[in-house]
Amino acid sequence: QVQLVESGGGLVQAGGSLRLSCVDSGRTFIPYGGRAWFRQAPGKEREFVAAITWNAATYYTDSVKGRFTISRDNAGSTVYLQMDSLKPEDTAVYYCNTVRTSNIKVPQGSWGQGTQVTVSS
Repeated sequence: QVQLVESGGGLVQAGGSLRLSCVDSGRTFIPYGGRAWFRQAPGKEREFVAAITWNAATYYTDSVKGRFTISRDNAGSTVYLQMDSLKPEDTAVYYCNTVRTSNIKVPQGSWGQGTQVTVSS
């Protein structure tokens, strides 16, 4: 069973950077699947942020394009989210999950504890 653990969040000033990690403590990268980052801000629904597929294709929501970069290690067990030029509106709890290549915005597994990102103005 895939068990994903997020880390790397923190408090940062606007314009700063953070690097989030999502470690798969269960089995390795799902064949022909992908991994995605989602976030949930206070009082809002959880939303898709970025995804990387089995063949390294990447996708981003419009609000983070050019600022965030999703990547993974060679083994595919750890997925990263490099967040640059952070804005206060990026403040949220960030989660990772497995996704299908056919629909990268739909999470397939259970949610972990997430990691809090707070951007001060």
